[in-house]
Amino acid sequence: MPDSQATAIQSPLIALVGNPNTGKTTLFNALTGLSQKEANYAGVTVEKKEGNCFDQHGKLLRFLDLPGAYSLSASTPDEAIPRDVLLGRRADTPKPDRVICVVDASNLERNLYLAMQVLDLGIPAIVVLNMMDIAGARGMKISAASLEEQLGVPVIPMQANTRQGIERLRITLSQAGLPLVKRGEYPASLREALAKAHELLGAGETNPDSNALAGTVSLICSRERDNSAAPCIEAARELMERDCPGWEEDLVSSQYKRIAELTFNAIGQTRSGDPTPTDKLDRVLLHPILGWLILGGLMTALFASIFSVAAVPMDWIDAGFGWTADWIKTWMAEGDLRDLLTDGVLAGVGSVLIFLPQILLLFFFIGLLEDTGYMARVAFIMDRLMGLVGLNGRAFIPLLSSYACAIPGIMATRTIANPRERLITILVAPLASCSARLPVYVMMIGVLLPGGVGGVWTKVAFMLGLYALGTVGMFLFAWIFHRSLRSGSGSTMILELPPYKVPALRAVLLRLWSRARVFITQAGTVILVISILLWAATSYPKPDAGDDTDRLTQSIAGQLGKQIEPLIEPLGYDWKMGIGLIASFAAREVFVSTMSILYRADDPGEEGTRPLQTILREQKRADGSPLFNTKTCLSMLVFYVFAMQCMATLAITRRETNSWKWPMFQFGYLTVTAYMAALLVYQGAGLLGY
Repeated sequence: MPDSQATAIQSPLIALVGNPNTGKTTLFNALTGLSQKEANYAGVTVEKKEGNCFDQHGKLLRFLDLPGAYSLSASTPDEAIPRDVLLGRRADTPKPDRVICVVDASNLERNLYLAMQVLDLGIPAIVVLNMMDIAGARGMKISAASLEEQLGVPVIPMQANTRQGIERLRITLSQAGLPLVKRGEYPASLREALAKAHELLGAGETNPDSNALAGTVSLICSRERDNSAAPCIEAARELMERDCPGWEEDLVSSQYKRIAELTFNAIGQTRSGDPTPTDKLDRVLLHPILGWLILGGLMTALFASIFSVAAVPMDWIDAGFGWTADWIKTWMAEGDLRDLLTDGVLAGVGSVLIFLPQILLLFFFIGLLEDTGYMARVAFIMDRLMGLVGLNGRAFIPLLSSYACAIPGIMATRTIANPRERLITILVAPLASCSARLPVYVMMIGVLLPGGVGGVWTKVAFMLGLYALGTVGMFLFAWIFHRSLRSGSGSTMILELPPYKVPALRAVLLRLWSRARVFITQAGTVILVISILLWAATSYPKPDAGDDTDRLTQSIAGQLGKQIEPLIEPLGYDWKMGIGLIASFAAREVFVSTMSILYRADDPGEEGTRPLQTILREQKRADGSPLFNTKTCLSMLVFYVFAMQCMATLAITRRETNSWKWPMFQFGYLTVTAYMAALLVYQGAGLLGY
């Protein structure tokens, strides 16, 4: 047997399960560090996070971070993942050898419901009481020893964000074996009915034990249905309703009775009735007026930092690429290879990588908001506004994620149980101004407002305006689709507001590194390849001797651009911008590298690699007027607010809707909207004398 296969077999797989907002992913990051990989579960776009670490004896442990769920009785596709993995029903994921149940100690009774369901499955388990500091602030004194004695499994108090309790968890994981929880037996009549239902599900066991019956309960209580097993599950459910009327309510009631006994014996109250720090903060942050003002202030601070704090590292990156290009020009002889490196690779990739500090600031800011618990409050604040367009505040979480990237935002819609609301959220998610638009926005705002013109706050106002325009468009189209897609009814938001906590900086930085790696990888693959192809398209075919004045126009890119120029000329664009629009369908930020390659090709400057924004401001039309004037810049900005310039997003929409109908509709309505909005801005500004 190959060593890699032997290692995989010998290394136990440990699954982390828990309710949302329990710090489960923070604990996963603390255990695995940088040794992580992300993918999707086969057949769905629910994210699959795996990682490794070594125990106290140097043995490799594999960890699986399962999506958060409130119960194994799944109601949405993402909640079905923990159920199916723990029951061994997924071909792409082995059944875990052990389970870590992460519980919010400050909400012990509610969190123990899922933990008890998991323990009833009979998998060796450890219960982690996370957020002990918050429980203490609420006056709760929890006896981990009492819980451990009652549950029959190790119970470890912890603060995952500060890594308190991690070493004790590692030691426990190093033990050769963990005790199996012994649950109470089902009543005879219920056990007999469950055994029949178990057989209907195709398990093939004639006398299933209590652990197997607990898995059967999880399946037939679920509202989310696996397509292949749905008929069997429905038949089993009908059998249970016929043989034991009210069985489900009785089981839930008995489970909560067990939990009440556990918590009564394990929790002591030192005080009650005092407002917690979370309560005090919520009085301000959820205030009908102050809440909106604070949210607006946070967004303003974010964009101000994008233009001010990020300026220094951006200058370093720009200077580094400029120095590299000058060095190559100094030491390499003239020729196609030198031009490829300076005018293709460095000009294309460098013009995008320069925006990395701004994108990292955006992700860092969002990560802090998520880790503190404020992001759920944003959804709560937005609930009433979302209700006006036929959605609820829960849909705002995927939409808010789309401001970083529409792909995980659309994937996050799997938490929306209502199919109509989920489809509407998918269709409007690309209108959120994602991080890929940021390089385009910053470049065009820099051309429109060069140097110190208007100051930082004017640029911040422009950026806020662009994000606001995309948000208004998102709500407008959500309202239109809500009125048009009449199938199904609306839903009410039930949203847990987690307690505020100090963010786990290490976890935030790990997510930041993951995002930076994705961005740099994209710059090193997609953007690099497109930059090379664009350079070749602008350099060939070579003009005849003595006819170098029209070299770019005669190139492949020039000929293609001239073909589409009549279509985009009413928007104020020349053929080079048209090539940029086409190329950026691969990724929006490619527009910046395309502009760099195309306009630098004609740059007469001999003093080295000049800033792209300077080159763009100097471009002229045939009549001698500036090409990138106010109305052209505004038209371009508005076009990218609405345009569906992302091939990967369309692919995800196709996977999520299981149809080409909706991605084609998404591409069509957004492209038409972008064109009409840009046309209105350019022609309208012309009528106003700009």
